[in-house]
Amino acid sequence: MGRIILHLDRLMVEKKISLGVLAAQVGITYVNLSKLKNNHVNAIRFSTLAAICQALNCQPGDILEYEADDPNPETR
Repeated sequence: MGRIILHLDRLMVEKKISLGVLAAQVGITYVNLSKLKNNHVNAIRFSTLAAICQALNCQPGDILEYEADDPNPETR
C-alpha cells in the first residue's frame, strides 16, 4: 500500500505564513498543526483540511500527494 504525503510545509513557505498564525486561523493547536506539517499523522479530519485550504487559499491537492510503493522491493 502506498502512502499520503503532506506538503503543508512547502505551501506555508510559498504563502509566507507561520505555524502560529495558521494554527490560529485554522482553529487547531500549534502542536497538532506542527504534526501535520511534519507528516507525523495518520489521519486528518476533512473539516481541518477544509479550514487549512480556506486559510491558505488552496485546494486539497496542493497539500496532499499519493506516493505508490516501490514495485521492486529489492531497490529499497
